Amino acid sequence: MLIVVTGPPAGGKSSWIAARAKPTDIVIDLDRIALALAGPGAPQWQHDETLLKVAHRARFAALDEAITHRDKVDVYLIHTMPSPKARAKYRRLDAQIVTVDPGRDIVMQRVADMRDPAMTAVATRWYNQQAKRGTHTVTRQASRAW
Repeated sequence: MLIVVTGPPAGGKSSWIAARAKPTDIVIDLDRIALALAGPGAPQWQHDETLLKVAHRARFAALDEAITHRDKVDVYLIHTMPSPKARAKYRRLDAQIVTVDPGRDIVMQRVADMRDPAMTAVATRWYNQQAKRGTHTVTRQASRAW
């Protein structure tokens, strides 16, 4: 099965997957891909534009291959803000779409504590997009200790 995990930056998407995925499952996470491609000492979340371009291409290639195996293993894909076109593709693939969101106040505090200040704009855009869609619900669950 394909499970697409959405949510704001610092919302706990990786932690949600870590609590559920088995070692044989496939996890496609842009941050993990970028770290795998980056040189030693690269920051965990603040990626260079060139690195992100390469990581995005690797992510698309990984997803294309992984979905051919979703009948054998679960495929978890982190996609913070999928476009309507991407959501339609995921629906065609019978994906389960999960939104992980501990709430705006928690996310904004995590971003302020741990992320690049530019992530505040991304988190704000995520919440604004949710408000426009009218489908926003807060996920009350334990997350990693920040």
